[in-house]
Amino acid sequence: MLRNTNANEAAAKITALVVDDSRINQRLHRKLLENLGIENQVAGNGKEAVDVHCSGKQFDLILMDMDMPIMNGIEATRTLRAMGIRSTIAGVSSHSHFETVQEFVKAGLDDYQEKPLTISKLVSILQKVNSN
Repeated sequence: MLRNTNANEAAAKITALVVDDSRINQRLHRKLLENLGIENQVAGNGKEAVDVHCSGKQFDLILMDMDMPIMNGIEATRTLRAMGIRSTIAGVSSHSHFETVQEFVKAGLDDYQEKPLTISKLVSILQKVNSN
């Protein structure tokens, strides 16, 4: 007997890392992910994201802020890609300046969404995760 698979069941297999120094954005992004049944974890800056991966943890999706202390999102994305991390990395930032966004994308992003992250923007990002 065939069973229908809904979006939440498919999403339940996805793991995500939220990389943002703002506790408010961390909570917002985690809640959006949890509402879709996606297991997730938080890193407060790019270095923490790199360190989590160095410890052997892997994620299907990384939501990466651009402006953070210690290591920003551009540097963290470059470092993760240089380490061979193939996760879908989506930049989520309040920046709309074309050159800055382009630098972020060239660092190795698979997607870029302007804050605030919404459920429809997250679903758009998840389509890229599912196609990888």
